[in-house]
Amino acid sequence: MTKQGFLALAPQYTTTSELLSAAARRRGMEVEVLGVAATERRGAHYYGGPGFAARVADDLGVALLEPFDDWLAALPYEYTRRHIAMSTLSQARRLSRSAFVKPPREKSFPAAVYPTGAHLPPGPDAPVLISDVVTWAAEFRLYVLDGEVRTGSQYTTFGLLDAEPLEGHRHEAAVRAFAAELLSACEDGLPSAAVVDVGLLATPEPGAEWAVVEANMAWFSNCYAADPDRALDVVLRSAGPRTALADRDRRFCRPTEDAAPAG
Repeated sequence: MTKQGFLALAPQYTTTSELLSAAARRRGMEVEVLGVAATERRGAHYYGGPGFAARVADDLGVALLEPFDDWLAALPYEYTRRHIAMSTLSQARRLSRSAFVKPPREKSFPAAVYPTGAHLPPGPDAPVLISDVVTWAAEFRLYVLDGEVRTGSQYTTFGLLDAEPLEGHRHEAAVRAFAAELLSACEDGLPSAAVVDVGLLATPEPGAEWAVVEANMAWFSNCYAADPDRALDVVLRSAGPRTALADRDRRFCRPTEDAAPAG
């Protein structure tokens, strides 16, 4: 935890920004909701959307950490339980089968199951992840710091919002066991602070009930029913002062000049 610096928030209000603000104030941090332009104060930590972050990160001196676009596609099948490919939107439009298609970072179009590539929305060519279609019985968001799950939350059951704290959840032990195995094998492919979503498969292969859904930047993730004080620890590291950036995280630092992948 840290008592230094301050938490800078994007102007758009969210329930997560409110929860994180309260957690920051409890530990003695200042909280500032930014206007159209960023403050010139240094020592900031940031929470908010990537579009606004691109405009203010340089002024704030913030290093924005995020997983590589192809992290999910590069995972061994034993952790995904479905085939996932890193591709482009133009190539995805050629699909003649049903597939789950999503942008790896920004929400430039809805992440969804598309009957064929012709059903994808119009827009410029961009990187996408193309995945086999699976059904998640339950999905969990995990806040990971230095390879350890600090807190988490169930956020959906069968695709419907159903937030419930990981702590005390009937699946907590199974979620933590799967996450520990995953992070032990694949932690080097993630920044030191990130959000990892995992899920319980509705129709699992024998002996394989759990799989990775995706990974995201903690500084732009809904914490749902996770402990906001523990989630804040992860958020502060994921978007903190560049002067405090660890060498192992430099390759995960998002360029602030544009939206190019960190990798």
